[in-house]
Amino acid sequence: MNEMTNDQIRKAVRQRYSLAAQKSEFGCGCGPSCCGGEAPDEGHRQTSARLGYTQEELDQVPAGSNLGLGCGNPQAIAALKPGEVVLDLGSGAGFDCFLAAQQVGPEGFVIGVDMTPEMVANARANAQQDGYKNISFRLGEIEALPVANEAVDVIISNCVINLSPDKESVLREAFRVLKPNGRLAISDVVATADLPQEIRGNLDLYAACAAGALTISELERLLNRTGFIDIAITPKDESRDFIREWAPDRNLEDYIVSAAITARKPLR
Repeated sequence: MNEMTNDQIRKAVRQRYSLAAQKSEFGCGCGPSCCGGEAPDEGHRQTSARLGYTQEELDQVPAGSNLGLGCGNPQAIAALKPGEVVLDLGSGAGFDCFLAAQQVGPEGFVIGVDMTPEMVANARANAQQDGYKNISFRLGEIEALPVANEAVDVIISNCVINLSPDKESVLREAFRVLKPNGRLAISDVVATADLPQEIRGNLDLYAACAAGALTISELERLLNRTGFIDIAITPKDESRDFIREWAPDRNLEDYIVSAAITARKPLR
């Protein structure tokens, strides 16, 4: 991709999630259409339950933080501990950050980074509304994180890295900000077959978490090249059921699947 194409992708992604932040209208995970039928909050809860969140988790977050976005539950694989520092790539309205903040406790800290001003504003308002003191929401791109070197123990993310047109820079930045022995715990989509050009070249589908997916082998190579070890990428075939709903006329479930992705930065 040339630089202009990268800029077009970022613009399309930012516009899509700016709209989601302003209208709270999405409720079908990362797909380009809304579920419809239910009230937004209830639709978001139902979608998140299908992505793997428990009812207890859904009850714990501030109202308005769950927009029904994502393709999995990174909390389920992060094994967060009290006192840890957590970074959420593409933190949206703060849903995963609020769950992480409760797991790391007052002695821990959570940083959420998102490139959409409206999302960051919503997340900050949600944090203030519920009195969270151990979270910082920062405006920035995940290819150039506003985070110091070796500052975090764990990086989580929910269906966001696929949206970047420069995934290698994202992983290099993740490696930079992780402490030695720090870990990745990511839910994202991976490609299980070659994406047709009508999907790969569609900006709307790129912004909807479909067109930018890497294959498992491509992602493994990038993680290895960046320096990560103990890499595990576990596809979740059951995710095809909700991926099918993202764009019913595109048969996306034939090409992409959600996966749990874990890796570790080595000790010095």
